[in-house]
Amino acid sequence: MSYELYYWPTLQGRGEFIRLALEEAGADYRDIARLPERKGQGMPAMLACLDGDRAPQAAYAPPVLRDGEMLIGQTTNILLYLGRRLGLAPRAESGRLWLNQLQLTMADWLTEVHDTHHPLSMNQYYEEQQQAAMLRSADFRRTRLPKFLAYFTQVLLSNGRRGQYLVGAKLTYGDLSLFQMLAGLRHAFPQAMARLAPEYPALLELHDAVAARPNIARYLQSKRRIAFNEEGIFRHYPELDG
Repeated sequence: MSYELYYWPTLQGRGEFIRLALEEAGADYRDIARLPERKGQGMPAMLACLDGDRAPQAAYAPPVLRDGEMLIGQTTNILLYLGRRLGLAPRAESGRLWLNQLQLTMADWLTEVHDTHHPLSMNQYYEEQQQAAMLRSADFRRTRLPKFLAYFTQVLLSNGRRGQYLVGAKLTYGDLSLFQMLAGLRHAFPQAMARLAPEYPALLELHDAVAARPNIARYLQSKRRIAFNEEGIFRHYPELDG
């Protein structure tokens, strides 16, 4: 049976980290909410897996992955589950835990990116909190962004297996996720990233190496790859780029 991914049909968002892993592995999967609405697919099917009356272990929010009868929520949890099954995680438990720790750190980073444009409330439009967003973004560009970039550079260079990947000697879902973080930041903060990029060449090399992998390159050029837009997490507002 193919995997089923439940996520918003017009957004990359947190679901994109799952899509990249499935695409790199050449896994058979269906992006349920992007399919025509009929039994078992489309937006009604996605919303059903969040309904506690219909799904005993309903997720709080998408993404959700179905594998047979099993429903798994939360991006990092899904990647932990898929990692060994798709050959995108170390075999040793210590390596898998380290990879999971790095993925959780990226989840924190992603939340901080989101909060640059919605620092006050999820229930307000960006325009209603723009002044606060400008202050939050200035701090993010000045202090938080360099700190995360420096941390993941250190992880890459400290990897005892030649530093080409985050963990071990083979590509993992963590490398795919780091690619997505860098691609999203380049979209949201092009000026800040262009200014900072020369200080972190190892990250740019990893980004380009992932983008050039055959399955990922085909995916990025396909209609399956949703474009960055101002409804997702990585939003480009020029006034927030400094």
